Amino acid sequence: MKYDRLLVPEGKTIRLKDYDPAYTGKFAAKEDAAGKLQSDIVKLAALQDVLYAQNTYALLLIFQAMDAAGKDGVVKHVMSGVNPAGCQVVNFKIPSAEELSHDYLWRSMKQVPARGHIGIFNRSYYEEVLVVRVHPEILRNQKIPPSLVGKDIWKERFEQINAYERYLTRNGTVILKFFLNVSNKEQKRRFLERIDTPEKNWKFSSADVRERAFWKDYMKAYEDIFSNTSTPWAPWHIIPADRKWFTRTAAADIIVRTLESLNLKYPAADPEHLKGLKDARTALEEGDSST
Repeated sequence: MKYDRLLVPEGKTIRLKDYDPAYTGKFAAKEDAAGKLQSDIVKLAALQDVLYAQNTYALLLIFQAMDAAGKDGVVKHVMSGVNPAGCQVVNFKIPSAEELSHDYLWRSMKQVPARGHIGIFNRSYYEEVLVVRVHPEILRNQKIPPSLVGKDIWKERFEQINAYERYLTRNGTVILKFFLNVSNKEQKRRFLERIDTPEKNWKFSSADVRERAFWKDYMKAYEDIFSNTSTPWAPWHIIPADRKWFTRTAAADIIVRTLESLNLKYPAADPEHLKGLKDARTALEEGDSST
């Protein structure tokens, strides 16, 4: 199944109201998608093995969403088959004092995955054109020279992010960006579930409810992000998130198809290495015969 309708077109102004959070494609129920998801989990594990062995490309997955959209669940389920040695998850929280003493991309640069690895950003530098835009008072803590904080700062940051992602892709880092599109109504239901279920109380924060008051501001900021930073080299996908099972199925499919498009191959052994393998076999076989 293709998810082209979830891909944000380059250079086009989009409206989130045109993307249905409850969309489930050709699947009518969770059971219908279960086989597809499991198959892709297996494929992803195999592809990661080749990615790691080839040690040429890196894959960076960026997940952005409103609270309770299911980012952690996507990572947990979709990546359940990969080798932890070749995968890292970074959760970006409120910047530390040290991070605030650097430019806003600095802390992300340190976490970009190495060649052969998959890196997952749970939130990312896009918070700098999202939450900072919704709450502009945060900008004052970033110690930026006042003369550089003008009315075009968000446009400038979009340009900087596009250039940064272009730089990464030109050096072998493949970037996929996912926005998990949960509806306001479904977010409320999940918040209430967290309150009413003791085992989920730890997930809930009163700050989550306060941020709901800025829902329209966040949607507007996200629309601006997608309209300005979905590029051929680092595309955005708006994934419906009201049905968690579909969110995971769609994300897994996009990741698998992207890795398959790289035509990954195990590295071929050079003549010297092949000779070493032959000598090793001989030594092993002779050693067994002498015991």
